[in-house]
Amino acid sequence: MDSYIYVMTALIPIAASMLVFQVNPYHALVIRGILGAVSALVYTVLGAADVALTEALVGTLLAVSLYAVAVRSSLVFRLGIVEGSQADPQFQEVAEKFRKIFKPWHLRVELVLYSDHESLQQALLSKEIHATCVRSSAYHTTTRLHRLYEILQPELGEADIRYLNPTQLEVHS
Repeated sequence: MDSYIYVMTALIPIAASMLVFQVNPYHALVIRGILGAVSALVYTVLGAADVALTEALVGTLLAVSLYAVAVRSSLVFRLGIVEGSQADPQFQEVAEKFRKIFKPWHLRVELVLYSDHESLQQALLSKEIHATCVRSSAYHTTTRLHRLYEILQPELGEADIRYLNPTQLEVHS
């Protein structure tokens, strides 16, 4: 056998290891595509054209496309606010702070507008949103997810973040 086959074959466990230890989901998608392409190339060189074609189509194109859709839709922090808040300069600072806090976690902040405080609270209770941000004297955030509370609490402080325990949540129909 030629040495280039050994090099190509060695790329598979290297790419797989990189994939397993990748933190950024978008980088993992690229590495997954590379892993599928290298695998298809190895299968082709070794004479398994049918397996190579299957790997190229399913393992590379289809899997990466489906993963991309799943990653894109799942990495969202849905923040509920009352209509009109987004125009407030103080809220713009809060929203920018959220974006900065969640950047290392690869979460994008999506603002969801509600007409009043009651519908905003109902959306939190019915799990339509992850957190609410309401102004009294300053903006205060309430979340129903403990992990988000753990991420936000050191950054916002005890006065600006509140956690609703899921056992205390009740949806009123």
